[in-house]
Amino acid sequence: MDLRGAVALVTGGNGGLGQRICHALAKEGAHIAVMYAQSKDQAEGVARELASTYQVNAAAFACDITDGAAVEKLIGDVTARFGQLDILVNDAAFNKSVPFQDLDSLTMELWDKIMAVNLTGPMRLTKAVAPVMKAQGRGRIVNISSVAGLGPSGSSIAYAISKAGLIHLTKCMAVALAPETLVNCVAPGLLEGTRATSNLRPEQVERSAASSLLKRPADKDDCADMVVTMCRTETMTGQTIVIDSGRTFH
Repeated sequence: MDLRGAVALVTGGNGGLGQRICHALAKEGAHIAVMYAQSKDQAEGVARELASTYQVNAAAFACDITDGAAVEKLIGDVTARFGQLDILVNDAAFNKSVPFQDLDSLTMELWDKIMAVNLTGPMRLTKAVAPVMKAQGRGRIVNISSVAGLGPSGSSIAYAISKAGLIHLTKCMAVALAPETLVNCVAPGLLEGTRATSNLRPEQVERSAASSLLKRPADKDDCADMVVTMCRTETMTGQTIVIDSGRTFH
């Protein structure tokens, strides 16, 4: 798909990785809807920077993706503002570090919140954009999962399960939405400078980077570039690509 003039909705677009994704897509000529949950000023700043740097249209939109009515309103507002919606990037996520063995600290309230944001949220958004993309005859959805979804590792059991579910949701939605909409997934390893990483224990961050073949964290720009590739593709769907400096092989 030619990204020039395409419209992309990036959830969590004001976050560390989300901003890189917004910039990578805008650099290719896509107009950007920067979705945020709380940080209005930051998201509006990202939108202004995108517009001035790349001469594209960009705007910030607030949404609680755990609220079905709010998600429907978001999709309506974005399509009304831009006239179309070609790309959805599900990057918004919630994370809290809880050691696997500490089941008492993994409360059901925390489990429910992680699932609501990391798995049910992308499902709500995907269902909401599906008819728009089908009517247009084209669409791209890119989910941002994690290597924690590929094995029993990561910051908590709930986070790992939510990201595993997102990987399988990618496959199922690729089947459900073909041929008009292609659905793929990026599974990063440890990323520095993100909200998710800031919630990890320092020793966990250090151990993760040191145990990779390349001895460094994954690169946010590599992840953003893969999102661009997945938006351009005409023949890849249902796939998950790992970017983690060589720790996970699948």
